[in-house]
Amino acid sequence: MSAEATAPVAIHASGVVVGEAGIVIRGVSGIGKSSLVLALLDAAAQAALFGALIGDDRLLLSASHGRLIARGHPAIRGQIEQRGVGILEIGAEPAAIVRLVIDIFQPEQMLRYPEAINASVTLCGVDLPLLALAKAGSASDSARAVFARLRQFGAI
Repeated sequence: MSAEATAPVAIHASGVVVGEAGIVIRGVSGIGKSSLVLALLDAAAQAALFGALIGDDRLLLSASHGRLIARGHPAIRGQIEQRGVGILEIGAEPAAIVRLVIDIFQPEQMLRYPEAINASVTLCGVDLPLLALAKAGSASDSARAVFARLRQFGAI
């Protein structure tokens, strides 16, 4: 491990890669992280972009040379929960460089006019764009917002 690398930190989050952009999705249990991952995978397929699960419910994050690396937890790698269906085995990429962090909130927790347009968050010492989403919309509506944000900074 180089001096610029950090030890992995486990967090409660889901991760997906769209194109070459790794996305970390945070929020409380039941807020819709897995549904957003599945919607992003569908949207990637419809846009003829690469899409793959990194991990569901648990991610390992580490920094290396100024980049944040996300990996799925080995105990549940390749698995994702779909509410009402159960645990699906869909495979996963072993790791991705994170380009965007999404926080999903209950609608009452969101500001009416969020100042989050240029918001950022620091994870493992790496600054990343942050997109705040309300649970109020459908997962496919949220996936469209994520794609718009990724296009805004040229990640897809």
